[in-house]
This record gives sequence, structure tokens and C-alpha cells, in this order.
Amino acid sequence: MAEFDLQRFRVLLVEDNGYVCQILRELLFDLSVGQVQTANSGVEAIEIMKSMGSDYDEGGPFDLIISDMMMTPIDGMLLLKWVREGKESPDRFVPFLMMSGAADDDNVKLARDKGVNEFLAKPFSASTVAEKVLALINRPRQFVATRDYFGPDRQRRRLLFEDTEDRRVMTEKDATVVYSSRKVLRPKKDGEVYLFRLQNRLLEKAGGLSGKPGVIPLSLLKEADGKLDRSATEFHDWALDYLRSLSRLCVVAAKAPEAKRRKPFEHINLIAHELRGQGGTFGYPLITEVGKMLYQITGFSCSTNDTAIDIVKAHIDTMRVVFRDKVTGDGGEIGRDLMEALNQAITRIRLGIDEVVADTADDGTASREAPSAGMARPHEAVRDKIVGPK
Repeated sequence: MAEFDLQRFRVLLVEDNGYVCQILRELLFDLSVGQVQTANSGVEAIEIMKSMGSDYDEGGPFDLIISDMMMTPIDGMLLLKWVREGKESPDRFVPFLMMSGAADDDNVKLARDKGVNEFLAKPFSASTVAEKVLALINRPRQFVATRDYFGPDRQRRRLLFEDTEDRRVMTEKDATVVYSSRKVLRPKKDGEVYLFRLQNRLLEKAGGLSGKPGVIPLSLLKEADGKLDRSATEFHDWALDYLRSLSRLCVVAAKAPEAKRRKPFEHINLIAHELRGQGGTFGYPLITEVGKMLYQITGFSCSTNDTAIDIVKAHIDTMRVVFRDKVTGDGGEIGRDLMEALNQAITRIRLGIDEVVADTADDGTASREAPSAGMARPHEAVRDKIVGPK
């Protein structure tokens, strides 16, 4: 199989986390990508594309857009919508690779419905990034336009859709085929479908003149993965800053009345998303696991009471231990003990007790002893168990 050279590729990388943006930019260079333009938000990405104009024979200023999904004020989904539908978009056909630590089915489906080409789950590796780029080069999906959708074909089969009411099956034979990307044509009637059969510019730029699939040289993948491994120390310092921010947010939330705690919890949720997405990339999958738990319990409809704050603190304590003891990989027995201690702490916090103490009531049933004055709070108990008392 031919080996591709991505030197002629021009990539727009959109990522609001400066550290992750730098790491991913270097990774793309290691995979032989020639030009990488960065933007720290969807707003900046749009401004960059507007400034570069649309005076191109074919395509636009970039061969590929790689964007994080969760950003403010314009996130990856809104950026994708502008690229596909905006009147000022310089290239509505440009391949778009969305990336996120929240790569659940709902987000992937939403991105597909907005016109994404591929979805990259965080944490990533050089191999997973290369795999998605190769999918765009080797297996591009034709673009489809209906009255309600414009973007890559959401299914690779030749069946476009089936109308269950009259049992009519729509296939490619029923569609209008378009061979130019100069203008995006949209059907005016329900049921009409336009298919865009365009040249594979990525394959041509990668050196695939034979038209056959290719690969990125294994030596480049090994070198890129090696650099990611060596970046673990920098990630350690960056993540500790995030843990300090989480602790400060807990203090802010605790001082505020419960009705005004939503904002700090939103920031906690965003940081949890970052930690969830990056831990495994730099050799700390336990951080990804704990970050995912914290992300899920601090979502939009979460509780913001004192119990919720203590649960956040228990997650922070666990992640501090992971970094203090450099618990890489799954952590083995230590990792299992950490996760068990965290889950036990969460249970105790929700029950409102420090330790579950079996006692016998007068009727012979088991009862639970309420915490006495001066007992450690549950998040402090888990910290003392795995970190040691202050």
C-alpha cells in the first residue's frame, strides 16, 4: 500500500485549550502535514476564513478543519453549521473533523446531522488521529443535499432513504448528480436529492495519483506517539493547575447561596470535560475516568447543594493522588483501590454520614449511626484514606 505525504495539506485547527492545541499542532506536523493554522475559538476560526476569501478554482483556503466541540462563545457545532450553511463560508464542502471528550452517541449523531465528516474521541493518540485523517483521504463520503440537510452522506450504503408510507425506496438512481463544487444547489421540492460527485482533492494532495488507498508511514506514527509520551510531564503540571482551579471554584460555590451556584458548577463541568478528554492521551487513563464521572454529575441539571460540592471535592482528592503517586495506566491494584475509595466516599456523602455503622435498634433491625460533631467530612475521609491526613 502506498505511503502518503501530507506536506501539501493546509489544516485549520480550532481548539480553545492552548496546551492541547500546541500538542495537536505538533502531532500534525509529525504526521507530515505542511501547514497548520490555529484558532482558539469558533469566532476566531470564522474570522480567519472570512479574511482569506473564497477566490479559489476548487475548494477553499483549507483542506481540512479539525475542531474541538465544546468551546465558547461559538462551539464546534455552530462553527460546523456556519461552514456548511453560511453565505460567507469559503468552502462548504471542506472536510470537517470534530473532536471531543464527550463522544457519546447523542453528540456523534448531532454532529453527523450538522454535516461532520468524521468524529475523533478524546483522549487521542497519533494512531487515532491518523486513522481519522486516512478515512477522509481513502474513504470520502459524497455530499448530499435535500431540503433539510446538506453535508456528507450519513450512510455509506447506496440506499438514500425509504418512505415507509408508500413503501417507496429512494436510491442513487432517483437523485440528481452534480459534478461541481462551485455552487451548492439545494432541492426545492420534498423528496428531491442532489448528490455531489467531486474529485478527491485530499487523495491527490497526499500523492495518491493511482487512486488507490494509502497509509501514513509507520515511522512517523511511532515518532509522534513517542512525543506524546514525553509530554506527560507537561500535562502533569497543566492538570495540577486545573485541580487548583477546581478547588477555588468549590470555595466560591460554598460561599454563595445555592440559587447562585450554577455559574461555578458550569466552570467545574468544563474543566472536568478537559481532564476527561486529555488524561488518557498523556498516560493517565484514571484521570479520564474520574474526569468523566465528574463531568456527568456536574451537567446542566445537576444539584448545586452542599452535598454536590463535597462530591466534587472527593473527585479532586482522587485526582490529586493519581498525580502525586504518578499512577499511570490503569494503576493496577492501586487504581482499583482509588476508584473503590472514591465510590465509597460518594455513597457516604449522599447518605450524609461519614462511615456506615451497623447498629441494632430496639426492634432488632439494623440502623445507621449519624455522624457526630467533629467527625471528618466524607471527602476528607477519602483524602485521609488514600492521601494521608494533613
